[in-house]
Amino acid sequence: MRWFLAQVATIAEKDLRLEFRSRERLLTMVTFAALVAVIFSFALDPTVRARSILGAMLWVTVLFAGTLGLGRSFAVEREQETLTGVLLAPVNRGALYLGKFLANLVILLLVELVIFPVYALFFQASFAGSYLGLTAVVVLATIGFIALGTLFSAMTAHTRLGDTLLPILLLPLMIPVVIFAAGATQRLLVGRPIEEIAASLRMLLAFDLIYLAVCTTLFQYVVDE
Repeated sequence: MRWFLAQVATIAEKDLRLEFRSRERLLTMVTFAALVAVIFSFALDPTVRARSILGAMLWVTVLFAGTLGLGRSFAVEREQETLTGVLLAPVNRGALYLGKFLANLVILLLVELVIFPVYALFFQASFAGSYLGLTAVVVLATIGFIALGTLFSAMTAHTRLGDTLLPILLLPLMIPVVIFAAGATQRLLVGRPIEEIAASLRMLLAFDLIYLAVCTTLFQYVVDE
């Protein structure tokens, strides 16, 4: 187990070090998300009515910005043709998946730290008093999204239409997660107590456990093909 966790940490650290050195994905995702927020702010009057769908707008933005970043998850291995070498090394396939998963998770959470304040500014919304509940929703929903996204990113990394196939495969399966995440976020934004989103949090946790278990198992078959 210690060796397995060490492999996970090494892979995640390598990906994060490369990302923080270039900041390519981070800057692209943040810029895209900010532009979407600007478009929404011009298209919708930032009134009470617009704020009534703020939860949905937030998670749609996260979904598309995250998909954009996931498309580059295996970019280094693809461009430098090093994935075969990694697979030939004594690296557990599950550790490879979880390392990639953790790196992608950290990157998207950092992007969300920017996205949510930007939307709060544009739509005059306040997260005061809902930080704990909002943090739980964001973390749980992001885990489910990244769990699926990392697997599908590996599946499409070496295909000619990978950038097109990734959202086609990923987005339909994310609909349940987005429904629960957007609904819970909206309740928190209007000042509802955290107890009202307990059922949504349980559902998000269930999706996370299922997605992580299934994707970790399937990953070895995906990369060995």
